[in-house]
Amino acid sequence: MTETPITYSFLVGTYTDEASQGVNQLDFTPSDNKLEVRTIFSGIQNPSFVLANSAGDKVFTLEEIDTVPGGKVVSLDRSIEDQSLSKLSELPSFGDHPCYLALSPNEEFLTVANYSSGSFSAYKIGENTALTHLQTIQHEGNSVNQARQSAPHVHSTVFSPDGKFLLVADLGTDQVSVYDFDKDAAEPLTLNNAYKVTPGDGPRHLVFSNDGKEIMLVEEMTAVLDIFSFDAGKISPKQRISLVTEGFEGGLGAAEVRLSPDGKNIYVSNRGDANTISVLSKKASGEYEFTQQISSGGIMPRNFNLTADGKYLLSANQASNDIVVFERDVETGKLTQTAWKVQLSKPAYLFRLND
Repeated sequence: MTETPITYSFLVGTYTDEASQGVNQLDFTPSDNKLEVRTIFSGIQNPSFVLANSAGDKVFTLEEIDTVPGGKVVSLDRSIEDQSLSKLSELPSFGDHPCYLALSPNEEFLTVANYSSGSFSAYKIGENTALTHLQTIQHEGNSVNQARQSAPHVHSTVFSPDGKFLLVADLGTDQVSVYDFDKDAAEPLTLNNAYKVTPGDGPRHLVFSNDGKEIMLVEEMTAVLDIFSFDAGKISPKQRISLVTEGFEGGLGAAEVRLSPDGKNIYVSNRGDANTISVLSKKASGEYEFTQQISSGGIMPRNFNLTADGKYLLSANQASNDIVVFERDVETGKLTQTAWKVQLSKPAYLFRLND
């Protein structure tokens, strides 16, 4: 009996230059030597972030509109049969340059981060995925880097695994704000506390450990990974690890952080003049150590993701217009670049389907 080849599928968010571009789907079948990408929803401007529900039949993206203030949040129906997308609803993001979306663990709520305006919004997901705007919160403040931190810049909104909290990383104010999330309230978000990172760090993206007790936060402007404990809404520092080698000179721009499915490794991409992916491994003590730094295989690795089985990592290199596949050693977590690579204009986000 012949085994069915495994195909890994990802939704790909992009920056667009023409109406024929938009949201893409990437399919990777290693046993058949196939790596293919195609546009499945065009006519949308800069859908730079995209995600789906666990069933894979509803997709959410945004329009990061360049020329005018404002942005949009778009919900889409996804056909499981042919993977095509059709628009269900569209609402303003109630801020400028939306850049990040998050689904609550129960998949009944959606949040969006508005980078330029330093705000974020929450929506209720209704029948047929119609969105209802519930709340927009505007951050205030600044930090030490006047070129980039003269105003708030919300870069991500991440639900805790239990759905009780929403963590909001603000690059402009050097803070991670913890909001209580009450799903039954008309306005579900209330500020619990705000954790101040090292001035000039520029917090960008964060992930939770599988048990929800640790946070891994990537600091964009200093190319540092901060590891915190998280308990009842409170953040406490545990470890701080540089993502560049000693003596490195050049522009910094740490971007994405991901945890391997087995929880053994943390991966972080660094743009700027580095264009690398850093690998960190968990020791028996519970601390993490830097074990590898490897070229992202292109320029500006804004995003990357791992396959659900942890065997491969795909790097989306925005400036070199390509997605490069790495093989992951499941024992050590180390990466080896493969020959698989596919061209795509300005890939900005990879969302894993069919977990």
